[in-house]
Amino acid sequence: MSDDWWFRHGDERVVWEGQPRLSAALPGVSVGIAVCALAVAAAVLVDPRAAIGVAPGVGVMAWALLRVRQTKYLLTTRSLWLKHGIAGRTVRRVGLSKVQNTGYSRSITGSAFGYGTISIEVAGGSDLQFRRIDDPEAVQAAITDRTGSDEDGIPGSATQWRSVLSVVREIRTEIE
Repeated sequence: MSDDWWFRHGDERVVWEGQPRLSAALPGVSVGIAVCALAVAAAVLVDPRAAIGVAPGVGVMAWALLRVRQTKYLLTTRSLWLKHGIAGRTVRRVGLSKVQNTGYSRSITGSAFGYGTISIEVAGGSDLQFRRIDDPEAVQAAITDRTGSDEDGIPGSATQWRSVLSVVREIRTEIE
């Protein structure tokens, strides 16, 4: 992956990079094939000039494939990056400090073939999605490791919890 679409801050390094699976283009390719088939059928059955309809079908297929190939995802030690676009380019950077929550989902085919989508909730902005990526659990874990948003620990210290316990006991004795 070329570094010309994202910029590096000081000691920032790439942790993970990826892009959607090529199968993400399947709906567009299917539509393109259908358009081509209809154009060929019309050319054979109605008028040979209808074969010109193959060009839009090929265009739809090419657009779907390019859209997937031009989408890039990047996780660095400081931020998440998303780049997409064919005729134009959109690049989005989200600092890891802005990541509030992450999750992943898998469709039936995603479960069978090992891909899924990661959803990233962003503070003060629209959410981000890494669609149809390989091994979404590992990527989500890599993001969570860098954001410090793993919520498995119990908040507060033992001293604070002892204080809460003593207050609850006082309330209980007052009620009884």
